[in-house]
Amino acid sequence: MANPVKDKNYNLISSIYHLAQGSENCKQYASDAQRDNDDEAAKFFEELQRFYSEHGDKAASILKNRL
Repeated sequence: MANPVKDKNYNLISSIYHLAQGSENCKQYASDAQRDNDDEAAKFFEELQRFYSEHGDKAASILKNRL
């Protein structure tokens, strides 16, 4: 389904939301992996969580400068 809103600020807000959601999911996935003593998967999900968080912060900063 195509995005019905053609607005760069909406796109930033949407990206922030999805990045935050991904970050929270990865926290849970890392916790699950740690519970199962899977250090490799836990490390991967922790790295991915940081990626989502860092890019969410960057998108928020860009949006803040525009508003």
